[in-house]
Amino acid sequence: MKLLGISIFLVLLLSNTLANEYVVVSNKNMKKISKTQLKAIFLKKITIIDDKKIIPINLQPKDTLRVDFEKKVLAMSFGRLKSYWIRQHYLGRRPPLSMKSQESIKVFIKRVDGAIGYIERKNLDKDLKVIYQWEE
Repeated sequence: MKLLGISIFLVLLLSNTLANEYVVVSNKNMKKISKTQLKAIFLKKITIIDDKKIIPINLQPKDTLRVDFEKKVLAMSFGRLKSYWIRQHYLGRRPPLSMKSQESIKVFIKRVDGAIGYIERKNLDKDLKVIYQWEE
C-alpha cells in the first residue's frame, strides 16, 4: 500500500514537470509549414501560400502562450517585435490580429479560410489541423 502511494505521488510529480505542448493550427485545407515560413507569416513577410491569403492570429500581448510563441518560434523579444512593428507601420503594414482567448482563435480559424493561430495542444479539436508544433 505504501509503495502504491509513493508511485502515485511520483506520477503526479512527473506529470506536473512535463513540458506543455503547443500547436499552430489552421483549417483542414492548409498544408504543414516550416518554422521559417511560420516566422515569415507572423511577421507578414509571407501573406499568400498556394494562392490563399494567410491571416495570422495572435493572443493578447501579455498572454503567457504568446510570450512563449514569440520567444521559441519567432525568436524575438516583446521589445524587438514592438520595434519591428513600429518600422512596418511606416511601410503600411499592420501586425497580426489579436484575440482574447484560445477559444476565440479556434472559432475564427474555423470560420475564416487561411487563418492560422496557436493554441495549447490540449485545446485541439477535430475541426482544426496542426501545421506546426513546439514544446515549452
